[in-house]
Amino acid sequence: MDRDQKFIGESTAFLDAVERASRAATLNRPVLVIGERGTGKELIAERLHHLSPRWAGPFVTLNCAALPETLIEAELFGHEAGAFTGATKARAGRFEEADGGTLFLDELATMSSGAQERLLRAVEYGEVTRIGSSKAMRVDCRIVAATNEHLPALVESGRFRADLLDRLSFEVVTLPPLRHREGDIPVLADFFGRRMAIEVGWERWPGFGPKAMGALVGYEWPGNVRELRNVIERAVYRWEEGKPIETIEFDPFASPWMPQGAGARPAMTAEPGPAQAVAVVEEPEINDFKAACEAYEKRLLEAALKRCRFNQRTTAAALSLTYDQLRHALKKHSLLDRTS
Repeated sequence: MDRDQKFIGESTAFLDAVERASRAATLNRPVLVIGERGTGKELIAERLHHLSPRWAGPFVTLNCAALPETLIEAELFGHEAGAFTGATKARAGRFEEADGGTLFLDELATMSSGAQERLLRAVEYGEVTRIGSSKAMRVDCRIVAATNEHLPALVESGRFRADLLDRLSFEVVTLPPLRHREGDIPVLADFFGRRMAIEVGWERWPGFGPKAMGALVGYEWPGNVRELRNVIERAVYRWEEGKPIETIEFDPFASPWMPQGAGARPAMTAEPGPAQAVAVVEEPEINDFKAACEAYEKRLLEAALKRCRFNQRTTAAALSLTYDQLRHALKKHSLLDRTS
């Protein structure tokens, strides 16, 4: 996501996570941010910095997974000239750069055992020593770390130091995946859609049609908000201006001309193909046609409600019904008490 992206969402799970981060921001303690890819972990880290007394200081980031094991310690703690091959001059590390501010360590779980040991000492004593030097220097920076791994499980398997986890986990902010942020998908889709419409020069924003919105809400979003933004922006720029958007393509690599053996996934769009258009229901024996039809209708409603997280307006859009038509059907099958 963009570094300047604002927090967008109204679900309880999302707002609770943001509130937890906001409360922890004022304290000079380490914070762990846990979440799947694309959930906005760096945005939370920036919030922790900007709401803290360190807001005027530097916000320094380091992606631990982007560097080989041989360089991660030099990046974190710096080095003196001649400390290793290629070190032609002395260089300050990220700890020194973050002095007086916040150091954000992304992908913490990928850090080597040697780097973990040196990180523990830096967190414990507030001192770092450049590689090739014997002189420790004091640094004052707050550590915020992020990962999509379950760190206690890594401790049990011997891949992460238990004492380092104890020091870093004063507060743990766990971000909910998008599929569990009830009601946020339409809000985010509208935001990203409007922004893209401005970028491509549309005079007005037509919104999404019911089929498209139903597909967006029913998708699992393994890439979370980052994936949603890409899908929405792609849908807008491919669509004809003026009409509500009805076609959503989740997999940009899907193509009938993909190289053989590439294991292509079938294209996923908001418009069902022939195989999706008709649902076949096999009943062993039907003695009461009306009762069988009502039972099937109830099953369809229950499935749609579950897929749409029991949100009535989203379910109505997914089934191409008006809100009143859906309410009537839910009341008929005694399903109103299961929805919001």
